[in-house]
Amino acid sequence: MTQPFGHLDDAGRARMVDVTAKQPTVRAATAEGRVRCPAHVVAALRAGDVPKGDVLAVARVAGIAAAKRTPDLLPLAHVIGVHGVVVDLEVTDDGVDLTATVRTADRTGVEMEALTAVSVAALAVVDMVKGLDRGVSIEGVRVVAKSGGRSGDWRREDP
Repeated sequence: MTQPFGHLDDAGRARMVDVTAKQPTVRAATAEGRVRCPAHVVAALRAGDVPKGDVLAVARVAGIAAAKRTPDLLPLAHVIGVHGVVVDLEVTDDGVDLTATVRTADRTGVEMEALTAVSVAALAVVDMVKGLDRGVSIEGVRVVAKSGGRSGDWRREDP
């Protein structure tokens, strides 16, 4: 017998899963993404010449703030204690690689928080560089690892 989808009731209506009976455990999730940029934007990022200012600092703070606001954006996400967020950005030859790791000690995981952190940090990069080139794009946003909870540890195998 298959497990019913937890966000639907018996009539197929959306509901928030009740996690009241679950014990809080330490959990973490890491997500990644990329903002693809042309060479002249990469050069401006490396030189610190982007007219709007420090792109990486703004994106890092935007990602951290976004992780904490995930339940405001996703209606079925639980309000949980976000106890740690690290957003890393690296300028590469073809853009900016982003990674976010979110940690909690709560009743449910932080995969959505990690994805939200990477997504909003990427949006901040786009916002900061769009005056240099409107063709920048966000790609490859995905969860790459999680730990804790009933399902234990998981790491993406594909590159």
